[in-house]
Amino acid sequence: MILIVGLFAMIAGCAYQYGLPYLIPALRADNGLSLREAAIVISCPVAGLLVALTLWGIAADRWGERIILCTGLSIAGLALLAATRTSGTAQLGACFFVAGAGGASIHAASGRLILGWFAAHERGLAMGVRQTGQPLGVGLAALTLPPLAERAGLDGGLYLLAGCCLGAALLVGLLVRDPERAGTGQEHRAGSPYRTPVLWRIHAASALLVVPQFAVSAFALVYLVDARGWDAATAGRVLAVTQVGGAVARLAVGHWSDRAGSRVRPMRTLALTIGLVMAVLAAGALSGRGLATVALLAAAVITVTTNGLAFTAVAEYAGRSWAGRALGIQNTGQNLLAAATPPALGALVTGATYGTAFAAVVVFPLAAAALIPAHLGTGHPDEVSPSD
Repeated sequence: MILIVGLFAMIAGCAYQYGLPYLIPALRADNGLSLREAAIVISCPVAGLLVALTLWGIAADRWGERIILCTGLSIAGLALLAATRTSGTAQLGACFFVAGAGGASIHAASGRLILGWFAAHERGLAMGVRQTGQPLGVGLAALTLPPLAERAGLDGGLYLLAGCCLGAALLVGLLVRDPERAGTGQEHRAGSPYRTPVLWRIHAASALLVVPQFAVSAFALVYLVDARGWDAATAGRVLAVTQVGGAVARLAVGHWSDRAGSRVRPMRTLALTIGLVMAVLAAGALSGRGLATVALLAAAVITVTTNGLAFTAVAEYAGRSWAGRALGIQNTGQNLLAAATPPALGALVTGATYGTAFAAVVVFPLAAAALIPAHLGTGHPDEVSPSD
């Protein structure tokens, strides 16, 4: 029950945090925004997310998951409802910023729920289920927002997104219970887990692994259309299948880490594999060979697999007294790199080729593999050894 409610909360949050681009035509038609203005407006939820992630994590560590999830989801839902009563760029942007800041609570608190309610041997799979909330939320937005906005305008889409957030808040309030606080075994975690470099290394590695993920997600469609001659509709359908493949791969990788008794060893193996796949993609794109298409589709699946492992490793190492803020820091770093990757690579594509841009990405997963600690157990979070 906890896992299902947490997953629904992730879906509700990700649907508007990352799914607002599907409302760009409605924003332009109903509010008269230019494409540039609409692009600024839809980026506001991510800006709010970045500002509030660590603060919600600190709050979750202090007051528990249930109240933080209820409060954040309610703020997000009410802000989206308020957006239906505004029309200007600044007002819409402010509403979306507040919605993003409220929804940041999901990324910190729902991870703490997994840590508290699931044993070490099942936590990787549970976190993998939680992490599927992002592709499922974006998929929900892709399927529902365009036709809904076409029939009911921008407000119709916003009402749906607000209803999902408020419904998730209600479910959390009715069904979620905070895990019991750890007893005397947690005292040695009273100090900061950041006194050693372990968490910083995992944060840095997972942020570096975001670069190939967003390089592929941002440019896969346009590469298939521009460089391979696909039509946009066919490319979109094929890439939608890779989203499903990515969700299944997250579950498989989480189960793998449970069986292996380690998050970081599978994470390192996957980082090296991602580097290899990106190298094949770059070589194929530079030479114009069809192998690039196969590598691109493989990259769309494999580049998303490390997220759940990193989140689980961070939560387990930090312990419940620090997990919220550690996950907040983790999310902040990842989202900063995610926001910077498309414009940076877009400038490189404009000045050179897709192959050059993909080649530039290869170094990031390889650097991540070097940063990931070699050994980190999956025992009780307050008993994890800081050895690396």
